[in-house]
Amino acid sequence: MNPEKVVFGFFIVLALTLNFGFFVGELDNPEHHHAWELFFVILVNLVATVLKFGDRTHMGALLLATSLVAMLQLTGAALVWTIAVHATEAGMTPAVMASIVSLSGGAMIANVVSVVLLVIETFTLRR
Repeated sequence: MNPEKVVFGFFIVLALTLNFGFFVGELDNPEHHHAWELFFVILVNLVATVLKFGDRTHMGALLLATSLVAMLQLTGAALVWTIAVHATEAGMTPAVMASIVSLSGGAMIANVVSVVLLVIETFTLRR
C-alpha cells in the first residue's frame, strides 16, 4: 500500500463529503449552512488541489482541472457570503444563501467528477 496514494485519496473523498454536508439542507435557509463548514470545505479542497500538482499524466491534468473548478466555485461562494454579510445593508437573505449553496453544488459536482476519475484510475492500474 502506498501511503501517498492513501493521503491523496483521503483528501479527495473528504473534499466531496464535506462539500456534500454543506450543500444538504434547505437551499435558502441560512440555518442549514454554516460559515465554518464552508471554510473547512474550502480548506480541504485547497489541500486536495495542492496534492494534485506535480502529476504529469493526462489523468493528473483532469484531476487538477476538477479541483481548480471546485476551488473557483467555493471561492465565489465565500466571496458572495462575505459581501452579503459585511458590505450590504440587506445582509444574508434567502436569495443570497441560495446563490451560495448553488455555487457549492457546482463545486460538489466537480468533486464527484474527481472521485469518479480517481476510481477509474484505480481500476485501470489494477489490470
